Amino acid sequence: MRAALFHTYGGVENLAITQVPDPHPGPGEIRVRVAAASVNPIDWKLRNGDLHQLIPLELPAIPGRDATGLVDEIGDDVQGVSIGDRVFGLGGVTGATAELVILSAWAHVPDEWNDAQAAGAGLASVTAMRGLNVLGPLAGRTLLVEGAAGGVGSAAVEIAVAQGATVIGTASERNHELLTSLGAVATTYGLGLTQRLSLLVPHGVDIALDTAASGSLNDLVVITGDPKRVATVADHTGGQRLGTHVVNAENDSTLLSAAAQLGRQGRYTPRIEQTYPLERIAEAHAHAERGRTRGKIVICI
Repeated sequence: MRAALFHTYGGVENLAITQVPDPHPGPGEIRVRVAAASVNPIDWKLRNGDLHQLIPLELPAIPGRDATGLVDEIGDDVQGVSIGDRVFGLGGVTGATAELVILSAWAHVPDEWNDAQAAGAGLASVTAMRGLNVLGPLAGRTLLVEGAAGGVGSAAVEIAVAQGATVIGTASERNHELLTSLGAVATTYGLGLTQRLSLLVPHGVDIALDTAASGSLNDLVVITGDPKRVATVADHTGGQRLGTHVVNAENDSTLLSAAAQLGRQGRYTPRIEQTYPLERIAEAHAHAERGRTRGKIVICI
């Protein structure tokens, strides 16, 4: 199969398209013929070596954490899925940006999503849901989402709105129209956030989810009044220091199925900023690495 590969840690110039052996699923796994895979921050952080002490890789490695496509091989002890089913989901920390990928968590793609949207849903929805779940019931509460226009942030906004929360989302002004379309009240991030929130929600903010690692965790704790009313999926060091909830994504088919159900109801539609062909993966990684994305960046295989 064709796959994107990097042999050494470093910049996007290390990415190349090459032929590698086909993978095969083990027990509890499926193999998918990939239509599209998304680019997540962990992908370029692994590629450039930022995480090599925390997550050492066996090089060469294929970047990519989540993908969508048609099931073409099924491992032992797998039920509820058939050859030819259209699914999206998660595999290992690498391996998705290829013609074939092994998934250990998946769900059927809603008819309402195209391939790019399905590719962008896996890691974003699971991360958002886990971050929201630790904050408790959302109905009737006011939630602040920091970094609300990104892949995880935009997913969190829609999912929280679907669960009955009033959502305030921070983003640059160019993304305020997007946040409004998702059902959030938009405001800018950075200096003066507390004052802006006092005008938007005089009754205060109940809980907050940080998806941006923008250095705002101290402010979020002050705004909510309790570190246990704050969760971060992005600033692990700051969260541990302050005592907030620190959340990692997990390969969880139940959460993927919940996201898919919201998709069928028209209550969650993954936002895609741009798609790239596999041959332009270096450009896709460079785009993601610059940050400030509106939704997800997706590679079409």
